[in-house]
Amino acid sequence: MIKKIFLAIILIVSAIQCTTKDSSSIKINSEETISVRPKLVVGIVVDQMRYDYLTRFYDRFGQGGFKRMVNEGFNCKNNHFNYIPTYTGPGHASVFTGTTPKNHGIISNNWYDKFGKDMVYCASDSLVRAVGSDSELERMSPRRMKTTTFADQNRLHTQLKGKSIGIAIKDRGAILPAGHSANGAYWFRGKEEGKWITSTYYRNELPDWVQKFNDSDKAASYFKEWNTLYDISTYTESGNDENNFERGFTGKEKATFPYNLAELKEQNAGYDIIKGSAYGNSLTTDFAIASIDGESLGEDDITDVLTVSFSSTDYVGHNFGVNSKEIEDTYLRLDKDLERFFKVLDTKVGKGNYTVFLTADHGAVHVPSYLEEVKIPAGYFNRDAFVDTIEKFVKDTFSVNGLIENISNGQVFFAYDILKKNKINAKELESAIAHFALQEKSIDKVFTRTQLEGAEYSSGLAALIQKGYNQKRSGDVVMVMDPATIVYSKTGSTHGSGLNYDTHAPLLFMGKGIKQGSTTEKTTIPDIAPTISALLGITFPNGATGDVLSFILD
Repeated sequence: MIKKIFLAIILIVSAIQCTTKDSSSIKINSEETISVRPKLVVGIVVDQMRYDYLTRFYDRFGQGGFKRMVNEGFNCKNNHFNYIPTYTGPGHASVFTGTTPKNHGIISNNWYDKFGKDMVYCASDSLVRAVGSDSELERMSPRRMKTTTFADQNRLHTQLKGKSIGIAIKDRGAILPAGHSANGAYWFRGKEEGKWITSTYYRNELPDWVQKFNDSDKAASYFKEWNTLYDISTYTESGNDENNFERGFTGKEKATFPYNLAELKEQNAGYDIIKGSAYGNSLTTDFAIASIDGESLGEDDITDVLTVSFSSTDYVGHNFGVNSKEIEDTYLRLDKDLERFFKVLDTKVGKGNYTVFLTADHGAVHVPSYLEEVKIPAGYFNRDAFVDTIEKFVKDTFSVNGLIENISNGQVFFAYDILKKNKINAKELESAIAHFALQEKSIDKVFTRTQLEGAEYSSGLAALIQKGYNQKRSGDVVMVMDPATIVYSKTGSTHGSGLNYDTHAPLLFMGKGIKQGSTTEKTTIPDIAPTISALLGITFPNGATGDVLSFILD
C-alpha cells in the first residue's frame, strides 16, 4: 500500500514538473514572438516583375541582391494576386493594406467616378498642391484609399513615434504603400525638372535632405549611355535585340542597344527618359539610401517603415516587352542596386536589425504579336470600335439615347437617371449587354452587377473579379478578354488580367524574425500585410482579409 502511494506521489510530481516546463516553454516562446520588433521594415515592390524573372536571370545575379534574399530568407514560389485588375495602383494598395480592391477601393489606376461623372486618378487630390514643383499635375495624396496599411497601424501602435516613408518614381507607388498617416511620400517629377517632390498632404516644404539631394544633380548624372552591363552576346535569356516587338525611344531608328540618353532626352520628355531606362531604378536606390540618414530610419528600437517601389521596370517592360534584352539588362542592374541598398542597411541599421520583403504589383504578358508569331493564341482588342458597336446596340434595342454613361477598364457604367426616366429595368439592360458582349470574338466572359452582388464565387476568374469589384465604385457589367488579348499597341507588354502571367509575382522575405526556406504552397498578395503585422505584434490593417504566413516567421 505504501509503495503504491509512493509511486502515485512520484507520478504527480513528474506531471507537475512537466506542466511547469511546458508552461515556461510556451511563455518563453510567446515572449520571443512578441518581442520580434525590427528597427526597420522595408517593403520593396518591383513594378511589373513576373515571378519567372527571378528564375530566368538567377544564374546571372550576384550574391548580394535577389540571391541573398533567396539564400538567407524565405521564398514563396507560388505567390499570386487574387483579384482583377492587376494594375499598379491596386497592386501597391493590396500589398500594404492586406486586402483587395473590393475593400480598399483602389479599383484601377484611373476609374470612372459615378458620382462626380468624371474619370479620377487613384492618387489625385484637388485639396492639396505639389511641394517641390509648380506643376498642377502633381496634386497627390492617399485619400482615395479607403483602408489602412500596416505602416498606418505601426504608426498608431507606436503613438506616431515609428516613422513611415514612401519612395518611388511613380507617385502612386510612393503614396499608397506609405499609408494615410505617413511622415512623407516622395516621387520623381521628370519632364524638365528632374526633382523628388511631395505634396502639402504631408508637409509644406521639402525637408533639407530632399532639397540637398535635388541640388546635387544626381538625376542629371544619369543622362549617359545605357548599354548592356555585360557583353550582349551573353544575354541568352531574352530574344534578339533587333525585332518587331519593341517601341524604343523617339529619335532612335531602332530599339537596340546602346541608347545615348543625353542625346535622346530632348525628344523624350527630358528627365522622363531616365524613368524609362534601367537607371531610373539606380536613381530610386540613391534616394532611398539618402532617406535612411535623412529621416534617421532604424536608429532606435521603435520600428520604422520604409516602402520603396522600383517603377522603371514597368516603363521598360511596357516599352520593350517581356522578352527583350532591355528587360534582362534592367533586372541585372536592379540586382546590383539591391545589393548596395542591403549593404547600406547592414551598416546603418545593422544586419539582423531589419526585416525586408520584396514582391511586385503585377506581372505582364508576352507581346501578343510575338506570341502569334510562335503560334500561341494571342491578339489585340479594338476598344474604340467595340464601344461604338455596343452603344449603337443599346440605343437600337431600347430606343433611348445615353443609357451607357461610361465604358472603361472593361466595365460598363449605366446612366441610372436616364434608366429611371424611361422606366428601364437595370437587370434587363445588364442581361442584354452581357449577351451582346459575349458575341464579340475576343471577349471570353461577362459578369453583371446582379451576379457579382448576388453570389459568392470561391474559385476561377469569377472569384478574382469579385475580389476586385467595389460595389460603390465599379461598373454594372464586367467583361473579360481572351488569354493574351490586350488593348494596347503591337509593341511592348502590358498587364491587367487574372491569368498567371499577370498574377504570379515573387514574394521574398529576409531579416529579423524570418525563417530560411521556401514553399510551393499558394500564397496571395493580401497575406503580406497581416504577416508583417503579426511579426510586429500590431493590429492588422483595418480592412485586411489575407492570412498570416506563419511558416515564414521564426
